[in-house]
Amino acid sequence: MAHFFLADALARAAVGDRVSVRGAEARHAVTVSRLAVGEVVAIGNGVGLVTTGPIVSASPTELTIRVEAVEVAPAPAGGVVLVQALAKGDRDELAVQAATELGVDVVIPWAAARSIPRWEGAKRAKGRERWAAVAREASKQSLRAWVPEVLDIVTTRELALLAATTRMLVLEPAASKQFVDVVGAPTDDREPRDGNLSEQRDIVLVIGPEGGISGHELEMLTGAGADAVRLGAGVLRTSTAGPAAIAVLNGLLGRW
Repeated sequence: MAHFFLADALARAAVGDRVSVRGAEARHAVTVSRLAVGEVVAIGNGVGLVTTGPIVSASPTELTIRVEAVEVAPAPAGGVVLVQALAKGDRDELAVQAATELGVDVVIPWAAARSIPRWEGAKRAKGRERWAAVAREASKQSLRAWVPEVLDIVTTRELALLAATTRMLVLEPAASKQFVDVVGAPTDDREPRDGNLSEQRDIVLVIGPEGGISGHELEMLTGAGADAVRLGAGVLRTSTAGPAAIAVLNGLLGRW
C-alpha cells in the first residue's frame, strides 16, 4: 500500500466504518493514480489519525474505503521547527518539501534581509498557502500521519523573540561551533551525552537565503540566545541545509 490521502474533516473512525475523500483528492486518486475498487489505500486527517482499507467505491467526485485498521499516532514530544528564509526560484519550496518528508513539525517562512522574493500584500497569504500545499503533498507522499503546520511569515525581530523560548540553532558556514557538538553526540542508548536534546523545548533550525544571513541578523539572533553552528566543512544550498540538519537530528532524537 503506497497511496495515502487526506480528509481534513475526519475526526474519528472504527473498523468497519466507511471513510471517504472527495473533491481534488478523489479526482487525483481515480483519474491520475487510477485506483479501483478492491485496492488498499490509507486515509488520514493530518493530525495523527490514519485509517486503512480496501476501496469499495471510486469516482472522480468521491472515493470510499471500508476501514480494516485504525492507527492514531501521538504528536511528537519536543518539535523540530524549520525557519526557512524566502529564496528565489523554487529553492525555498524544495526545502519545505524535503523537510516535510524528513519529519519536520513546523515550518516558518522568514523575510531575511537578503531574501530576493518578498511576500507583501496579497503575496503574504498566497505564499503561505503555497508552502502549506507543498507540505501537505509531501506528507501524503511520505505517508506522514501529522502534516506540519506552516505559520505566518516572520521578521528577524520576531524571530529573535522566538529564541528566548526555544532551542534555536542558526546554520552559518563561518560559525566556530559544530552542529553535532552543540546538540550532543548520541550514546549507545540513543540519548545525547550533554542532555541538550532532553529539554522539552522545540528545536528551531534557522536557514538563511542564497546570499546568507547578514551580520546584523546573526548578531540579533545570537544576542537573543540562539547558537550559530555549522554542519560541516562545505557550504550547502538554502534548499538542502535545513533537510540535512533535520536528518542529523532524527538520529540524535531517536526518530530513526
